[in-house]
Amino acid sequence: MNREDTVTQLQHRLIALAAAALLVTGCASQKSEPPTQFDFGPAMPAQTAPAAPLGAIVVTDVTGSSALDNERMFYRLSYADALQARSYANSRWTANPLQMMTQRLKTRIAQSGAKVLSETDASNGIPILRIDVDEFVHNFSGVAQSEGQVALRASVFQGHVLVDQRSFARTTGATSADAAGGARALAASTDAIAADIVAWLGTLNLTRR
Repeated sequence: MNREDTVTQLQHRLIALAAAALLVTGCASQKSEPPTQFDFGPAMPAQTAPAAPLGAIVVTDVTGSSALDNERMFYRLSYADALQARSYANSRWTANPLQMMTQRLKTRIAQSGAKVLSETDASNGIPILRIDVDEFVHNFSGVAQSEGQVALRASVFQGHVLVDQRSFARTTGATSADAAGGARALAASTDAIAADIVAWLGTLNLTRR
């Protein structure tokens, strides 16, 4: 092996070592950076009241897919691959979306004048509201266009009998194509659906049996 080959091999080794060092440094830097955390923000007073005053109602914990049972923030590039759900690398919810939706819904129903009870406080004859989430995602319909999409099914039971069931969906345009924009859009969609549910409950004429 001549001197030129030896020098070339040494250069290649130095480049590989430098690349490895940069990779380790980059990983360490990412791990050391705390994730940015988001929630729905304060629940401002509702602008509209239900058609009929609500009495006491049990609001059970919101349910959904296991993907929503953690603090990761998901987004979907529908314009590229609508079947792939991705998560933001360094952004998280302060609690999982199912917990946040449960709390926001209880707050909105209480703001309407209803007495909101938990399952442990329920007694016979009090209506029960159950929510199943079908969609909760920051969806990119284009490279620079995205929305916060929320879809769910709401069911009301009374005396173990289904009173009514309805599907709700809301889409709110995001003001920025990042986790912060997605969080704001999803919070707005959640608040809009909560208002829809309150209005719907007011039409059911729920009374304790």
